[in-house]
Parts: sequence; C-alpha cells; structure tokens
Amino acid sequence: MAATPPVCDFNWPAPGFSLPATDGKAYALSDIRGENGTLIMFICNHCPYVISIRDKLARDARDLQKLGIGVIAINANDADTYPDDSFENMQKQDFPFPYLHDESQAVARAYDAACTPDFFGFNANMELQYRGRLDSSGRNATPDNLNRDLYEAMKQVAETGIGPVDQIPSIGCSIKWKTA
Repeated sequence: MAATPPVCDFNWPAPGFSLPATDGKAYALSDIRGENGTLIMFICNHCPYVISIRDKLARDARDLQKLGIGVIAINANDADTYPDDSFENMQKQDFPFPYLHDESQAVARAYDAACTPDFFGFNANMELQYRGRLDSSGRNATPDNLNRDLYEAMKQVAETGIGPVDQIPSIGCSIKWKTA
C-alpha cells in the first residue's frame, strides 16, 4: 500500500542510533555525519518505488558525497513477513553508501519513517531541512533527466544550511511494521 510522509518539520534534531550494516560494520549517526549535512534514507529491497529509482539513488548519493553530505540507507521492514528484505538479501545490494539494518524498527519509529523511500536531509547541525521526494518518479522507471528534487535540495542545504521552503513529499510502500 502506498504511503506519503508528512511535510518537513524544519530544524527537528536527528535522533542518534547505531545499527549493523551490510559491510559487516556498525554505524552510529556520528559515523556518517557529513561536513555539510547528512542524508538518511529509509529504503528496502522489494518495494517497486525503491526499485524504480535504485540507479538514481546511487547517482545522487555519489554526487551528494562530493558536496560533503554523509549518506546512508536504513531498511526497517519486517523480514519475517517480507523475506526479500532480510539482512541476507540486503547484503546482495550494491550501493555507494552504507546500508543499515533496523531489525527492531526502533530507529524507523524514532524518525517517524512512513514509507520506502523516505528521505531525511539534515544540515551540518543535524537539523532537518528536507523531507521530500527524490524526483517525480513513481512505481515505474522514469528518464534520468527529471528534476532532481533531492539532489537540488541537499545541495542548497550544503551551501546555505537551509532547505527549500517548498517540498513535495515522497511516495512509496508503507514501512512493513512488525505486529505487536
């Protein structure tokens, strides 16, 4: 089921965390914090919205890293119900950023993540400045020449510390929460 996150809560402070990654390391928020900002993405392996933008995610992450933006992705989906999102299957993904596993879903809850993909762009002070979409892509692959909403917003954050006032929310599959 498709979900849409809320609009950006400007200056909301990033909650700390430490999670295992597919490269065998554990990463804390301080490990991935960039000099000019940090991008935290909630994604997963099976969501058609994520699959349709996978190459663009990698492209934009590389470009943002060149601007001093730290980039990571977190998968919080319930792998018991959605085995494609298991840690083992996460390790098959090839991204130019750490891919972290939030098995307990505590980090996703702390961030109030709503869908995959869900983007949280923070400035150098770890204050939220962007919670919007990557671009106008949906469930299906789109041309590479679409307006790069996420990249342009985070470039502005890197340069000014402030995100754009107008942001279009991301859309994607709802986070697959564990049953209580």
